[in-house]
Amino acid sequence: MKVGIFLGYSGAKMDLPIRRIQRAEELGFDSVWTAESYGSDALTPLAYIGAHTKTIKLAAGVCQLGARTPANLAMSAQTIDGMTGEDRVILGIGASGPQIVEGWYGQPWGKPANRLRDTVEICRKIWRREGPVSHEGREISLPYTGADATGLGKPLKSVLHGNPNIPIVLGTSTRENIKLTAEIADGWISMSWYPGALEHFGPWLEEGLARRADGRTMKDFRIMAINPVYMSDDVRSAMHDAKKVIALYAGGMGAKAKNFHKDRMAQAGFREAAERVQELFLAGHKDEAIEAVPDDYVDLIALIGPAARIQERWRNWANSGLDTLAVSVHDDEVLEVIGKVARG
Repeated sequence: MKVGIFLGYSGAKMDLPIRRIQRAEELGFDSVWTAESYGSDALTPLAYIGAHTKTIKLAAGVCQLGARTPANLAMSAQTIDGMTGEDRVILGIGASGPQIVEGWYGQPWGKPANRLRDTVEICRKIWRREGPVSHEGREISLPYTGADATGLGKPLKSVLHGNPNIPIVLGTSTRENIKLTAEIADGWISMSWYPGALEHFGPWLEEGLARRADGRTMKDFRIMAINPVYMSDDVRSAMHDAKKVIALYAGGMGAKAKNFHKDRMAQAGFREAAERVQELFLAGHKDEAIEAVPDDYVDLIALIGPAARIQERWRNWANSGLDTLAVSVHDDEVLEVIGKVARG
């Protein structure tokens, strides 16, 4: 199992931990992962990081589907890949949620599965340069042919001769979109992974892989996960810190009827607790929502405790079917521990 360092998106100020990233590269970390929500974007930091590192993979986890047209997404990815040395970029794409898509980007939520399929196909056509790009998708067409089209649009071929094989991995969480991911992408970024998760998600992935035309099987398909690490000699305190984040996301991120983080808890076998956490959080009882997060759920999805406990539990993750585990690392001591544990 390869290991990545997950940065997420910025807070109020951009402050990329470049020295920590460089140290991760020295320790043998395979990739560095960025994200975006409604502040900093995922791609610009990768270009900066690429200029200050040599070999570590530059991964977007994830670019939001509503933020860019497929052509702009393809251009950005191949530009960064070309500037930093070919074969370093991993393009992660995800739909986000309707609150951000409609509230921030001003785009219709619609049917993300159709846009995901169109976006993946258009990106690959642009990178491969097999001819001027045209596409007739369910939601996106090139050239544009809507009622207000001028009729002057024409298929075009990328001027840049970029890497034709930039990996595309999708961050999806519903049954049908996970199947779609296995059908059209090079890998899946799971926000729902835990040791034992393959038993739950494996059949969905296998069903999607069976639809592929290229013969790719599970052994050729990359499963990636992003999970937190809370290192402390006080396991109870570390769990409380983890619960605060879980309660915020499962309780208050997304709409009441469409919250992917709450669904994640339910999928892992904690449906009743997920409902209770959301109910309490939305009612303004945030402390009670934090306490309602079960210890067993926290321990399932995160690496928690002193270094020896993290090392002991690491084996469960390493044998869980993952290609890459990207961990949230917020201090240098944790980075060193994870680097040592990952090397065995």
